[in-house]
Amino acid sequence: MNTEESEIYGPKPSPAEAWEPTPEPAWVYLLRCPDGSLYGGWTNDLARRLKAHRSGKGGAKYTKSHGRDAVRLAYAEKCADKSAALKREAAIKKLPKDEKEALAAQWAADNKITLRLATPDDAAAVCEMYNWYVRHGVQTFQYTPSTVEEYRANIAHVLENAPFILAESADGRLQGYACAHLWHEREAYSWDVETTVYCAPDCVGQGVGGRLYRALIALLKKQGYYNAFALVTGNNKQSNDFHKALGFKKMAVEKRTGYKFGQWLDLDYWILPLRNDTDEPQPVRKKLTEEEIAEVLG
Repeated sequence: MNTEESEIYGPKPSPAEAWEPTPEPAWVYLLRCPDGSLYGGWTNDLARRLKAHRSGKGGAKYTKSHGRDAVRLAYAEKCADKSAALKREAAIKKLPKDEKEALAAQWAADNKITLRLATPDDAAAVCEMYNWYVRHGVQTFQYTPSTVEEYRANIAHVLENAPFILAESADGRLQGYACAHLWHEREAYSWDVETTVYCAPDCVGQGVGGRLYRALIALLKKQGYYNAFALVTGNNKQSNDFHKALGFKKMAVEKRTGYKFGQWLDLDYWILPLRNDTDEPQPVRKKLTEEEIAEVLG
C-alpha cells in the first residue's frame, strides 16, 4: 500500500501465507518421580505431555503409579523431528541410571532460572523473543515486528508504573519475560493493570511462565494494585488454562474481534483480583525498594 492509499484505507488483512511456520518440534524428556526414579519419553508438545502425566489423563502407566501429579521435569532435549526423537529416546533409555542422573544434573545446572528486573538495555533480547510470536503465532494481534528502539521505550515506560521481569538461564539466555502496564490511562483506572507473559519457544511447558507470573503478581500486590487483567486469544487453550490455574476468572469474550493469518480470532478477558477490600484505596506505589523486589525475585 502506497502513502496515498494508506491515508484513505486501513491496513490490509494478514493473509494465511503471512504465517511463518516452524518445523513441528520433538522433545525427549525425563521426569523425576517422588520416589527418585526417572521416566523417559518423547513428545511433540512438551507442555501438553507434562500436563497429561500429572493429570493421569493420557499419561503413562508408570507415572500414574509413581506419584502422577508430583512428577517434575528433570531433563528436556529438543530434537529435529519425530524420527530423531525416537532414536534419542531409545538411546537414553539404554543408559545406566548414573548416566541418566548425570544428564539430569547437567540440564538442571544449564537451565537454572534467575529472575531480575529488566532495563532498557535488555530491549534487543526481549524484542527478538516477542517478534517470534508476531511472525509465528496469534498470541499477539500485531502484524509488523517491533523494533529494538520501540522495545527500549516500552521497557522504560512499563517500569514507570509496574515491574518488567526477565527469566534468564545460567548461561544468560532469555527464557521469558512478564510485565504489566496500566489498564487505562485515566486516573480512575490507576489501580488496574494488564499483565503479559511470553516464554522462549524452546522452554514453554517447563514452569518458567508460572514462576514469572507469580513473581509479577506478588510485586503488583506490594505496590497496591487492585485488579490484574489479561487478554488472551480465544483459541489459545494453553494460555487460557494457564491463567485459570493461576486464579484468573474469565469475565468476557469479544467474538471475532481480531483478524490475523487468514482467520478471525476471539479475545478472552480474564481478571485476577489482587485485593478484596472495598475501602478507599491508597495511591499505588510506583517504585518498590530493592529489598522488597529481592524478597520476591529471590
